[in-house]
Amino acid sequence: MPSVYYDSITLIERLHRQFLDVLKVELERAGIFDINNVQSMILYNIGTDELTVGELTMRGFYLGSNVSYNVKKMVENGYLLQERSIHDKRSVRVRLSDKGRRLNEGMSRLYQRHEESLGAAGLPDARLDAMNKTLHDLEAFWLEQMGAGGLSLMS
Repeated sequence: MPSVYYDSITLIERLHRQFLDVLKVELERAGIFDINNVQSMILYNIGTDELTVGELTMRGFYLGSNVSYNVKKMVENGYLLQERSIHDKRSVRVRLSDKGRRLNEGMSRLYQRHEESLGAAGLPDARLDAMNKTLHDLEAFWLEQMGAGGLSLMS
């Protein structure tokens, strides 16, 4: 029988996948087929900043190789501009192109519409605040476990 803890971590994973499905549907409704839902999240996380792939990986908690591939595709499709750092020729910085900024603005409007509808769906800010506090506490617990070495899987 699954525990409350296990139910929580599987729900977190399922909700993340479901939100990516929401983004996929919204991209398709808008007639946007040259960027996928994961790439659109990366684009949104870049926002108005100029970042290296390493910084983007740290900020969005994406896997490095996936970020590199997705950045390459977004550059190819005109959502990102990239340029080699003046100070470190090994480092490449990316920022949104005009096309990327338009999609970022559209995603901001989508999030705003969602936020405005949450109260009517029975999810007022107070409930979301409580949920966020719990999720931050869980994140801190996991970070602590990684630092402490946790328990061996085989003991």
